[in-house]
Amino acid sequence: MPEQTTLFAPATGPGRSAVSVIRISGPASADVIRTLAGPLPAPRRLSLRTLRAPDGTPLDEALVAWMPGPASFTGEDMVELHLHGGIAVRSAVLRALADIPACCPAEPGAFTRRAFLNGRLDLTEAEGIADLIDAETEAQRRQALRQLDGVLGRIVADWRHRLIDLLASVEAALDFSDEGDVDDAALDAALADKARAIRDEVAAVLADARRGERLREGFTVVLAGPPNAGKSTLLNALSRREAAIVSSTPGTTRDVIEIRCDLGGLPVILVDTAGLREAGDAIEAEGIRRTRARMQQADLVVMLEGPDAETVMPGSMPAVPVLQVRTKRDLDPVSALPDSTIGISALTGSGLDRLLAAIEDEAVRAVGHGDALITRERHRLGLSRCREHLDRLLAGTALPELAAEDLRLAVRALGEVAGHVGVEEMLDRLFSGFCIGK
Repeated sequence: MPEQTTLFAPATGPGRSAVSVIRISGPASADVIRTLAGPLPAPRRLSLRTLRAPDGTPLDEALVAWMPGPASFTGEDMVELHLHGGIAVRSAVLRALADIPACCPAEPGAFTRRAFLNGRLDLTEAEGIADLIDAETEAQRRQALRQLDGVLGRIVADWRHRLIDLLASVEAALDFSDEGDVDDAALDAALADKARAIRDEVAAVLADARRGERLREGFTVVLAGPPNAGKSTLLNALSRREAAIVSSTPGTTRDVIEIRCDLGGLPVILVDTAGLREAGDAIEAEGIRRTRARMQQADLVVMLEGPDAETVMPGSMPAVPVLQVRTKRDLDPVSALPDSTIGISALTGSGLDRLLAAIEDEAVRAVGHGDALITRERHRLGLSRCREHLDRLLAGTALPELAAEDLRLAVRALGEVAGHVGVEEMLDRLFSGFCIGK
């Protein structure tokens, strides 16, 4: 969409409400106010106006906010119309805006994209907005706010500026080595100190066990064990709804069932799986294969065993933390359990608090409380490329000209993280996931 187009879109959800907000951004924003509401109001103040269609038909008594650029969210002239929240009112105003030749309906994420293109946000901050919209738990909200505040963007910008200064000194040593005021040893001094310091800082951020990505996506807990161990019953008890079919017939669960929940402010994905045993048919065998695959991909496996359950069939254990749980303690309340085994009864609720506390402890260790810097695989890939180029630079095996090229590539990798270079296709994917009007 051409940047000179003036965009409009509702910024509040569909349906009847107390107030409905319509957002307008672009060079014709002032003309839109004059067309619909008369003279421009004072900037950044809500002014009560009668809105009229281009043909003079009254539309609504509304509050109008005029926000001239560049001091606006998008960096352009902007208007917000705060309407009465009736469906007919909003539809009439949107039709009136569509009748103004300079105006065009906004696509999803168009306002935030313009804020990025106009330098009001870097790409990590724009991603923070997307994550804040999608946040389901308190920890996700905190992490998204850190991104929106520009924490990662500021750190990456500092690394990038330092590398650019280093690159300038290296290129000066290469291009003007015969000048008296250029140090022939500039390459050695730069590589020995500044490049190593930046490489170490990048490596320290990368060594975070992917906490940020895991918090965005959810901490995955797989409920595994033999048939009739109580996996589906436990899933229903933890989710507080009938999410899975419960039956005494072995092999009832044949596919993976997932539910999302909020545990101590952390996003947790509970996964019910097929019972582990020698399969009775091809369909059950496929379910067991999927169970083992999910166990290997999980962040935590809760291995269940009931007093009357079958023995778990042999197989490699996942390389992730495992909680041992004895189920159906209401049927066998007196048997002694190892200290590492948690006894529960999904029917009576006994022991569930201890199990939830243990899952929460594992989740906190794995994902933290939203203080990670890297929150997307894209960030990690860009920083990893930067570190690789600096590692090659510090190895000291390349010609000086190639060393300078490694510095340029490291700078470019950091630029991709912040959205300065080579991100057009990624921008299309990011902003298409936003709401219309954002």
